[in-house]
Amino acid sequence: MISELPLFTDYPLYINILFCVFVGTIAISLFYQLFFFSRLAFYKDIQKPESVDEWPGVSVVVCAWNELENLKKLIPLLLNQKYPYFEIIIVDDRSDDECYDFLLFESFKHPKLHLVRINDTPDHISSKKYALTLGIKAAQYDIVLLTDADCLPESDNWITYMTSPIRDEKKVVLGFSPYRYNTGFLNFLIRHETFYTAVQYMSFAVAGLPYMGVGRNLSYRKSLFIQNKGFHSHLRVVGGDDDLFVGEVANKKNTAICVLPDSFMVSEPKSTFKTWFRQKRRHLNVGKKYKLRNKFLLAMLSLSQLLFWVCGILLVCLQAFIPFVVIGWLIRTIVQTWLLYRIAKRLDESIEWYTLPLFDFFYTFYYMFIGTWALFTKRASWS
Repeated sequence: MISELPLFTDYPLYINILFCVFVGTIAISLFYQLFFFSRLAFYKDIQKPESVDEWPGVSVVVCAWNELENLKKLIPLLLNQKYPYFEIIIVDDRSDDECYDFLLFESFKHPKLHLVRINDTPDHISSKKYALTLGIKAAQYDIVLLTDADCLPESDNWITYMTSPIRDEKKVVLGFSPYRYNTGFLNFLIRHETFYTAVQYMSFAVAGLPYMGVGRNLSYRKSLFIQNKGFHSHLRVVGGDDDLFVGEVANKKNTAICVLPDSFMVSEPKSTFKTWFRQKRRHLNVGKKYKLRNKFLLAMLSLSQLLFWVCGILLVCLQAFIPFVVIGWLIRTIVQTWLLYRIAKRLDESIEWYTLPLFDFFYTFYYMFIGTWALFTKRASWS
């Protein structure tokens, strides 16, 4: 039986090279799975403090642009948070709907709610970063907790869990913001892609290599923001108020993650491929400005995934090394699915184990398309 297995001498050089690359991609993938992702799969979260005296004041900052209906849903949930000392700062960024009147009225009703109104944005700074800067500067507490107007907290303990890790030397907390489950292939891609992105940035953070967070659920100290001169190094870049800022200030010692379900912020997903692609293009354009180390690690992960599928499909089509291709695919798929599903049970229970290999295949070619598009398109405005 062993003598029937294919040997290198049975095939031309280019097929042998394809096979070596295929095996190499499996080795790289297993390294990321076992060295990075396994840390998140078995991560034990920090619980909330027992004593109320340990709970510092928190400033929740939300930027809104024509978000009247979303704010009507979000503000009551924020006001009902079970946290002793907090304020809510809503930055109304040039809205031309009825946002301002609504927020002005609500701020008179609720002492914890404060309104910052922006009528004009300077030319030298992106509008989102300008709005965030004014909101953070208006904060009376040192701990700032950020989210977007189209998000909703999963529980009334959101503030508690997202700020509990900020103790002693911890200054940054990376949270998770899943998209709501709907039917359809687009929703499938959005939910899985968001989950996989969270797996990456949280796993890397646990390994001591934090490189990004998401502004829909992110907490850090105002003093850290001031010391870093805010978004000074990337003022003109559209986006990056979360990932580029975290990439600059976060390190092994000062960064924590929170994966407790009560800490999640649920978002409404995009409903069309056009709007989603526009959003992803902006994110990928920002990714070009990551630190070299982070770009290398992420590029190796994506490249190994791409080459794994391309080389594997070519080898099957050429009918070469098929037994080894099947064995390699099984090993990689079983390890990856096991770890990712273990993480999914904590982060996004709408993701089933059998969808993970399917997404792995689709994501490879989606990334090829969206990455090429982002490379040859101009910057987009934030939405």
